[in-house]
Amino acid sequence: MRVEGLQKRSVCAQVSPLGGYWSRAYVWQLHIRAGKTEEFQEIFYSLVELARRQDGYRGAVALSSGKPDSPEVIMVALWDSAEAIRASENNLFLTQAIARVIGCCEGVPHITEQEILASDFIATSARVKA
Repeated sequence: MRVEGLQKRSVCAQVSPLGGYWSRAYVWQLHIRAGKTEEFQEIFYSLVELARRQDGYRGAVALSSGKPDSPEVIMVALWDSAEAIRASENNLFLTQAIARVIGCCEGVPHITEQEILASDFIATSARVKA
């Protein structure tokens, strides 16, 4: 079955509108403590402002499920490369992010680095900017 407007890509990385590839993501899994959802949202947006100062950062999204007052959250932050992610670790951006988020969480966030296999999110954002 072919869906109009969608193309299969033969590479894992997505071409960025600035040249190069968006190929990596930090994926955070966490549980927000009861009554801390609004505080988490404020922290998320403050971290986005800090992340925008990092070379190779390309955007983030936070998704929630479960109880509105105490949701399970998956955050995905997109980066150009593993090198850009390492740089954010070396300049303590990741440490600052964890320190801010942990105050809203039950337990410690589970953070993994993953490859981007496929995404229309990136292609769509590139079209909007053009």
